[in-house]
Amino acid sequence: MPRPEPALLDPARYPFAHQVTTRFADIDPNQHLNNVALAAMMEDARVRFNLEMRGRIRIGERRAMVASVGMEYLSQGHFPDPVTVHCGIEGVGRTSWTIVQLLEQGGRAVAFARSVIVAIDDDRPAPIDQDYRLALLENWGLKA
Repeated sequence: MPRPEPALLDPARYPFAHQVTTRFADIDPNQHLNNVALAAMMEDARVRFNLEMRGRIRIGERRAMVASVGMEYLSQGHFPDPVTVHCGIEGVGRTSWTIVQLLEQGGRAVAFARSVIVAIDDDRPAPIDQDYRLALLENWGLKA
């Protein structure tokens, strides 16, 4: 995955933010937040983002599954300062949508992730209703 476009590193564009407390267990031998810990922080924020969305819009009988996750590490994160993970919908396709995330610490971009989520019905990708597609973009899409 290439380094994200500069516009994706602006936290003001993201409609959802979740603060995460860093732990001593999150650091590596170089005293940086390790990659596994950063990925777990992204996952936690993505799940909370999905829960927040599902509390307001529904995809009917379909379930949502993660199809792919890509992550770029942009700078070092440090313990004990908290991090904030910003989340937003980048785009919606026929059966999937893309969530982008920016993890920042002290106003500095530390990591970026892009995840593709697929609507599933009977264990197969299912078309997304137009109402859900519009609600995703209008309520949770990246701001211009």
